[in-house]
Amino acid sequence: MTAGEVLRAAAVALQQAGIDMPRLEARLLLAHALGLDRSVLIDRGREIDPTGFQTLLARRLTHEPLALITGHQGFWTLDLEVSRDTLIPRADSETLVSAAIAHCTAPPGRILDLGTGTGCLLLACLVEFPQAFGVGIDLSPAAASLARRNAARNNLADHASFLAGDWAQAITGRFELVLSNPPYIPQGEIAGLMPEVARHEPARALDGGADGLDAYRVILAEMPRLLVPGGVGVLELGAGQDGDVGTLARDAGLETVALCADLGGIARALVLRAQKSFGNAAWHR
Repeated sequence: MTAGEVLRAAAVALQQAGIDMPRLEARLLLAHALGLDRSVLIDRGREIDPTGFQTLLARRLTHEPLALITGHQGFWTLDLEVSRDTLIPRADSETLVSAAIAHCTAPPGRILDLGTGTGCLLLACLVEFPQAFGVGIDLSPAAASLARRNAARNNLADHASFLAGDWAQAITGRFELVLSNPPYIPQGEIAGLMPEVARHEPARALDGGADGLDAYRVILAEMPRLLVPGGVGVLELGAGQDGDVGTLARDAGLETVALCADLGGIARALVLRAQKSFGNAAWHR
């Protein structure tokens, strides 16, 4: 079969399975099967053996995420290894990196990432703040190990340390920047998520408890001691959670500096400062 014939048939199958952007996904899967960079144009007249590709396609038709099939995902300027031990990095989370850049009044020297997963947030910030050293913590030792590999993969191993731990319990120092994308899906809603998420991503990284706020309660209670005076905290939010999380932050003695929207217009990043004074939050699009 030619590559063009394979791509056409695959796009139809993906569309019938309810996969968004079926032609793009078919091309990315075929590029991976052929060992090509995803940016390389595929010669559609090229004769290929479709056997390996068909195996990959069958996995995607069960709604296994494309990133888990290919083993990597782009985030910010990084190329990251992914696995079933962590959430797959999403473009929406890049909002936190942009927020950190915009609201750190001076380049941070020390950065903490709670629930680091692949290390995507911490590593992206280390690219933008090359003088900084970062610490990433995840409850899962496998996730911490994956983040460590991603630091090496992106030439940042000398700028970061990754540890397995329960949030910040083992941390005694202070940081100029604290990041977190915590579990924030209400427990009862997880089963109704898209199958790529509900079936294939780790429940512990999704489950925010009955109201989705359990992790925020822990993190915000700890954040005042983790931040230097004037330090910045940036938290990822689920849709509609800005009011509740903002209240928890205020009760912890933190100032809300900004709410930053993702490309879909959803309040995605809450920016906090370690001060006692409170002001009106700025809205950034």
